[in-house]
Amino acid sequence: MTVIALAEHGAARTLPMSMALGRAVVASGVVAAAPDPDVPGRWRVKAGGKVGAVTVVAANGETATLRIMPKVPIRRLLFLLGYALDAGGWRDDEVSLDEELELLPAFASLFERQADRALRQGLLQGYRTVEETSLVVRGRLREGDQIRRHYGEFPAVEIVHDEYTTDIAENRLLRTAAERLLRLPGVPRDLRGRLLRLRVRLADVTPIGRGQETPVWRPTRLNIRYQPAVRLAELVLRGASVEHRPGGTAVSGFLFDMAHVFEDFVTIALRKAFGECGGRCVLQASHHLDEGHVIRIVPDFVHYSDAGVPRAVADAKYKAEKPHGFPDADLYQMLAYCTALHLADGHLIYAKGNASHAAHRVRHAEVTIHQHTLELDQPPNSLLADVRTLAGRLHPRNSGQR
Repeated sequence: MTVIALAEHGAARTLPMSMALGRAVVASGVVAAAPDPDVPGRWRVKAGGKVGAVTVVAANGETATLRIMPKVPIRRLLFLLGYALDAGGWRDDEVSLDEELELLPAFASLFERQADRALRQGLLQGYRTVEETSLVVRGRLREGDQIRRHYGEFPAVEIVHDEYTTDIAENRLLRTAAERLLRLPGVPRDLRGRLLRLRVRLADVTPIGRGQETPVWRPTRLNIRYQPAVRLAELVLRGASVEHRPGGTAVSGFLFDMAHVFEDFVTIALRKAFGECGGRCVLQASHHLDEGHVIRIVPDFVHYSDAGVPRAVADAKYKAEKPHGFPDADLYQMLAYCTALHLADGHLIYAKGNASHAAHRVRHAEVTIHQHTLELDQPPNSLLADVRTLAGRLHPRNSGQR
C-alpha cells in the first residue's frame, strides 16, 4: 500500500506510482495529480481544500491511502465543526485531543466519547410508527392495504401502530456512525475496541443501509443528553463514504471540505451575533439578479428588517489568495448581490492569510465592498469575539440600503 501524506493547499509532492494507481488517484477527485514530466514513473500530487483520510483502490488492486492535514490545528477544526452544529451548546473544553496528530483518529475519538456519555444512562426509547402484516390486530387496520393484498383471505391483516422502542432515529444514527468509522483505515486499535463496544450496546438497533435516507430526529428536552453525539454522528455519515468511480476505482474514507466548514461556521456565528438586532437572518437566501427571475443568486448570509427588507449581505470565502490580495472575481459577485438587494455595502469574509482588510468604493454605483479576514488559529472565545466585531460592521446602522 502506498501512503501519501499531504497538507491542505500545501506544496505538491513527487511520488512513485504506477500508471494504474496514478489514474485512480486522479479519478478519486480528492487531490490533483499528474505524471511528473521530468521523471518517468513518478507523479506530482497536490492537496486542495479537502482534509481527512481516504483509501483509493485501482482496478488492478493497487491501493493508496491519502492523508491530508488541515492548515488549522485539529482542535480548532473540531471547534468550527461543533459550533456550526450547535452554536448554543458546544463547549471547546469538550475537545482535549492535543495528542492526536490526524483528523480521523481525533474525530472518531470525540464521537466515541460523546456517544459513550449519551448511553451511560441507558438507551433512549421513543415511539416509532410501524406498518406490518400481522395475525393479531393491534393499532389501526390499514383498510386499503388489507383489501389490495389480502382480499378474500383470512386471517392476515395490514395494521399500523406506535411502538415504544429503542429502535429510534437517534440510536440508529449512533450505531451507523460507529460502523462507518470501524470500516475506515487509520482508526487506532484501542479506539476500534471502544467503537466495537459501542456497537454491541446498540446491537438491537437497526443500522441505516447505504443508499437509505437518513432518519429525521428533532432536539427535545427528552433527548438532550444525546444531542452532541447525534450531531457528530450526522457529520460522520456526511464525511464517511465509499464510492465507485469510472474505471473501476473505489474510494473509501473520511473527508471534510474546508470551504463548507468555514462557510457553515461563519454564517451560524454571524446569525447568533445578530440575535439581539431584531429582524431575521437567512442563510443561503435565494434571490434573482434580473427582473425576469432567470439568473439566481444565493448569498451566504442576508439580514432582513422586520418588514422583510434586506439590510446587510455577506459571503464567506475560504480560498487561496492572490500573491498580493484577494481574488477579484469575489468583488464582482458581491457587486451583483448588492445591486439585486439594493444595498450600499457588501461584505466578503475570508479565512485570514496574507492580505489585510480592504474596502472598495465602486465607481458610478454607490456601492462599497468590504473585505474582512478571520484568524481561525486562535482560542474560540477570541474567534467568536472577532465575529461579533464583524457583525457590528455589518449591522444595519453601519451599512444599509442605497
